[in-house]
Amino acid sequence: MNWFGFGFNGFGQIRANEKLTDGESAGDANVTYPISIDIVCRNLEEEPVQICQHNSNVDTQIRTSWSRRAALHSNRLPSRDCNSASLQPAQPETAVKGDGRLCLAGFGVGTPSQRGCGCCVEESRGCQDAHISEGYLALSFTDRVECWNSERNEKKPGWSMVIPDNTGPSLAFPLVPGGYIASNPPFYRPLSPQLLAVSLALGTEHAVLLTASGDIYTWGSGSHGQLGHGDLSPQEEPRAMEALMGMPMSTVAAGGWHSVCTSVWSTAGGDLYVWGWNESGQVGLPSQALRGEQQKSQDTGGASTCEDQEESNDEVFISIQAFPALVDVTKSCEVSKISCGSRHTAAVTSTGDLYTWGWGEYGQLGQGTVNSSDEPRRVEFFKDQGLRVVDVVCGPWNTFVSAIKEDPSLHPDTNILNPL
Repeated sequence: MNWFGFGFNGFGQIRANEKLTDGESAGDANVTYPISIDIVCRNLEEEPVQICQHNSNVDTQIRTSWSRRAALHSNRLPSRDCNSASLQPAQPETAVKGDGRLCLAGFGVGTPSQRGCGCCVEESRGCQDAHISEGYLALSFTDRVECWNSERNEKKPGWSMVIPDNTGPSLAFPLVPGGYIASNPPFYRPLSPQLLAVSLALGTEHAVLLTASGDIYTWGSGSHGQLGHGDLSPQEEPRAMEALMGMPMSTVAAGGWHSVCTSVWSTAGGDLYVWGWNESGQVGLPSQALRGEQQKSQDTGGASTCEDQEESNDEVFISIQAFPALVDVTKSCEVSKISCGSRHTAAVTSTGDLYTWGWGEYGQLGQGTVNSSDEPRRVEFFKDQGLRVVDVVCGPWNTFVSAIKEDPSLHPDTNILNPL
């Protein structure tokens, strides 16, 4: 399995700055095409040791913030392959215990030429999951949660809590029994046990919760319609999205000021529903602001035709979509994975294709340009390389994609895959 990245790379969170091409610098580098990223654990004074790319024995998940990328590895390796580079000195003679460890890349990690590689957080050994923000790193263990200040070299976590036994449905972090872990203090926020929450997505100013029965609840700021209740009012407590009641949902995601979810249609995926701010086309509906910028660009290069202008005048533009709207990413298959950046959206289909739309100024749409789009468009790179996309994780201004190699000798209907 390979992980690829594209979009904002100002801190080397996609590739090390030493790999920048001529004319690029750390501050303005845009990665507009998907590139394979180095996921390694290393000691800053030693050569990096690659531990996950092309290795079927390692399960790696990506977590992101604006300036950093975190790779969560699940396997058992000697600790000489995963030496600490951030919080405390590593113990090379001690074997890794537990399933997880976290490797950070990007801002504040080593020298500029090292930031595209991963430096293991010693305190993360044995963790099950993680949540990373600009100020804090939250680590979830089987028996506790720890929150570390990302800007301080602390000897112990700034906050921690013991996780009580969970007697309800299986929870996905940042959910914990009785509540969830927020990105900023106070870290623990309680939730009513009657919600039976199973998944939670945190946006910039709002939250989207999925229950065991497939219902969706939202709360927080509603200034851009991101709560999906048909107005712009805030909600202090979780409120059920009445427009989606009776249609069980399977996944949720939250961007800066927009939200998405997929319905339970089949084991392969479902329909995509979107709502919230559409200033950059991130909701996948016609955006007047985006079309205005495109028109200015066309006017600079040459006058548009009367036919183009008439077609534009007839189109209904959406700046804020306060109710959930059905978006057809592709008519031939369902959506299986979704993720949101600050102002862009990515979806994986049941056929293993990646579609992106929204703000593209840093190349985060993976289309080889810095153009934005209010229409879902397939990222052709993966199809051209014979790759099947299996997961996508959006950072605020970039995108990370996991893909595996399809065996071209097999009939496509067999859907049997080989790892890279």
